[in-house]
Amino acid sequence: MNRRRGLSARVKLTLSYAAILLLTGAVLLVVVWVFLLRYVPDTDKGLLGISPNRYLLSRIFGEAAAVAMGFLLLVGLVGGWFLAGRMLAPLTRITDAARMASSGSLSHRIRLEGRKDEFRELADVFDTMLEQLEAHVAEQQRFAANASHELRTPLAISQTLLDVARQDPARERDELVERLHTANSRAIDLTEALLLLSRSDRRNFTREPVDLSLVAEEAVETLLPLAEKRGVTLEVTGEPTHTIGSMALILRMVTNLVQNAIVHNLPVGGTVTMHTEPQLAMSVVLVENTGDPLPQDLVPTLVEPFQRGTERVRTDEHAGVGLGLAIVHSIVRAHDGTLTLTPRPDGGLLVTIRLPRAL
Repeated sequence: MNRRRGLSARVKLTLSYAAILLLTGAVLLVVVWVFLLRYVPDTDKGLLGISPNRYLLSRIFGEAAAVAMGFLLLVGLVGGWFLAGRMLAPLTRITDAARMASSGSLSHRIRLEGRKDEFRELADVFDTMLEQLEAHVAEQQRFAANASHELRTPLAISQTLLDVARQDPARERDELVERLHTANSRAIDLTEALLLLSRSDRRNFTREPVDLSLVAEEAVETLLPLAEKRGVTLEVTGEPTHTIGSMALILRMVTNLVQNAIVHNLPVGGTVTMHTEPQLAMSVVLVENTGDPLPQDLVPTLVEPFQRGTERVRTDEHAGVGLGLAIVHSIVRAHDGTLTLTPRPDGGLLVTIRLPRAL
């Protein structure tokens, strides 16, 4: 925004200091005149015929008052300029940091020293904002790099298959079509997952009452064929548990949790248990599955995009794109909830989600 240039804050403060000092001096002079000089007689009667009179004292006092007021004005301007500079120095550092941030440099910090006051509190808040912005930008850059890499893989596979088919026209077409279908399906799934992740991050969805117990039953019913195919037993327990949010996003969140619990279960057999219950001001969803033991240091990384809990590569129709728990985490944050991952001692994972309870 273009603005006309005006007086700086330092000049305004300097003039304010000088004006206050002059006003104070003027009040003192008025007080001296009203309560002292007016009681001085205006005749020369007195000791030896000589005594100070009102005219003489007023003249002398007036000259001295003029000098004093001039001195006060000088002290007010010089002292005000110096004090205003000292007071506004932290604001100058904050302005410089904001200017650097606007140019793209988010690594700079103000770090004002001294005891807490309004300027230092503002500087601390600004530093915290810069840290969060820098972390968010770094996360977005890492996510973009990973997304580009993941999208490049199926596209590169498709390109390779087409090149091979062009060079070898006698190659079996059914095999080529099937492999192209698999690669394109993975690219479509990844794109849809990225769009869903972006939608949940923006929080631009309609909120409505949602019964988590009904969502859990719907997700389990949808994934029951997959569980039967893999020999996994699904169990749903709990009571009606209500929250406020997007029905579609919460259903996707629970579905991702159950699907992740199924595909990361033991190769044959195993169980997945889902439980819902209200706890004070929170609505809780618990998803627990058996499976391979998970290292403690691996668990926090499972919610990061394109992270997979095991090195085993799945080649079925539920191979996933590495965004399952990342989407769950994003949806939980968008609903002002918390997500906790706890490895089970006997193997597998316990996922606990807490969402604000609908009263």
